[in-house]
Amino acid sequence: MLVSDFQYDLPPDRIAQEPLADRAGSRLLHLSRRNLNRLNNDRQGNWRDRSFRELPDLLRSDDLLVLNNTRVFPARLYGHRSGQRAHPLSPHNRAARDFLRGRIEVLLTRQLADNPNEWECLVRPGRKIGVGERLCFGAPPGSPPDAPSELEAEVTERGSFGERRIRFAAVPDFFARVEHIGHVPLPPYIHRDEDRPADRDRYQTVYAQTRGSVAAPTAGLHFTPEILDRIRARGIEIAEITLHVGLGTFQPVRVEKVEDHKLHRERYEIPAESARAINLAKAEGRRVVAVGTTTVRTLEYAAEPPADRAGGDRVKAGRGEADLFIYPGYRFRIVDALLTNFHLPQSTLLMMLCALGGREFVLDAYRHAVEAGYRFYSYGDCMLIE
Repeated sequence: MLVSDFQYDLPPDRIAQEPLADRAGSRLLHLSRRNLNRLNNDRQGNWRDRSFRELPDLLRSDDLLVLNNTRVFPARLYGHRSGQRAHPLSPHNRAARDFLRGRIEVLLTRQLADNPNEWECLVRPGRKIGVGERLCFGAPPGSPPDAPSELEAEVTERGSFGERRIRFAAVPDFFARVEHIGHVPLPPYIHRDEDRPADRDRYQTVYAQTRGSVAAPTAGLHFTPEILDRIRARGIEIAEITLHVGLGTFQPVRVEKVEDHKLHRERYEIPAESARAINLAKAEGRRVVAVGTTTVRTLEYAAEPPADRAGGDRVKAGRGEADLFIYPGYRFRIVDALLTNFHLPQSTLLMMLCALGGREFVLDAYRHAVEAGYRFYSYGDCMLIE
């Protein structure tokens, strides 16, 4: 299967640069897979343009809605390199001195469980930053390389495409300092020089609880307390899981064949109470509706092996690291329907949608969304596939 099979054309003006003032004011493209084979020559008849506020009425009264309650933290840090591993500076080499003083950007992507001071990250510009280099964060802009910093880290391992592993020097409250000096890690297709204070609220779901994500589970950004109350008022059960979004969600695909791509691992947790609710829904033949692709990946990764099951598909409670790559041909065991935003061409997230809804059907719906003026990506509109 070729990555190019998941290409679609998107005019730049369709990419949402700002969130709507009203969280629940987004549009919703409703895709129904029912009768899809019978209506194969009329796929357009299986989707409708709606609004997100209609979601509570589109769900079935016995559905189980599953949310990812991860909380985004300001994981983008700006600093400078110490120059410990740089070549000796000549007093006449102004370019080298400017490089040491110049700003570097570090995006923290995954905290290592066995050493909480050690992180996987992306460094930019990263070409000349090697193992042993010390990075300093939090000094005032324009400070010399030896100015006091709030955080310091050493590069311990070098990977490809700007990936590094770094170890922070121990401090009394690491995350308090990150919250103070860090920036909201908005995606690169949102063209701003800096994040804004308002992004700390709007690039976060209203039900976010557990800190750890470097990107928002964007399908959840549309929900408001009012929408959640309407869903509960219909008797629809809600369960929560956690998956901390990292490189596994948004890393680009750099291979030609889909099967050659490998996902990075992302930490997750499924509480025992949520696992019981999900397993009861599956046993009773009720739908499990996932909010967001991160929820899908978590539930499908945690599905128990057939040998461990006593009939029916089930998920296992607990913590772990998910790296399940879902693309067409995958058999979904837990998730029956999905609420999701629109995703980048040739991305693993679009491939997951095509696995659930069918590649031609989903891509046709995407083309309709482009023509109909839907807003795309993180701050954009959403779709319901059932």
